[in-house]
Amino acid sequence: MGHPNEDFLRRGYDAFNKGDLDTVMSLFSDDVVLHIGGKSQLAGDYKGKQEYIGALGKLVELSGGTFKEEVHDILANDRHGVALSTTTAERDGKRLNQKSLEVHHIDNGKITESWAWVEDQDEDADFWG
Repeated sequence: MGHPNEDFLRRGYDAFNKGDLDTVMSLFSDDVVLHIGGKSQLAGDYKGKQEYIGALGKLVELSGGTFKEEVHDILANDRHGVALSTTTAERDGKRLNQKSLEVHHIDNGKITESWAWVEDQDEDADFWG
C-alpha cells in the first residue's frame, strides 16, 4: 500500500477509464482548476468541477470514446500527486500514443489544481486540432 494520496489518485484514474464520472467528480474541490499545456484546442485553463469534467469529456468526445490513460506510476506526498502515464486515442484515422504527466495539488482529500503535459505538443496539437 502506498501513500494515501497515491491510492486516492489511482482510484480516480481507474474510475475515469471505466467511465465512472460520479467517482471522478467526487475527487475535485468545487473550485478546482485544470491547466492543460500545449497548442491543441484543449490547451488552456478550466475552472470549477463542471469545466474540468467538460475538458475530460471533450477528450472522450473527440476520440469517439477511445481516449484512455494507462498509469505507469503515481508518486505522492501529503500535498501533491504526480501521475506518469501513456495516453492513447484514435481520431479521424489517426492514432495517438504519448507519454503524459499530470501533477495534482491535493488539499483536505480533494484535488484543488491539476497541470497536464504530453511529451510531443506538436503531435498532440495535430491530433486534437
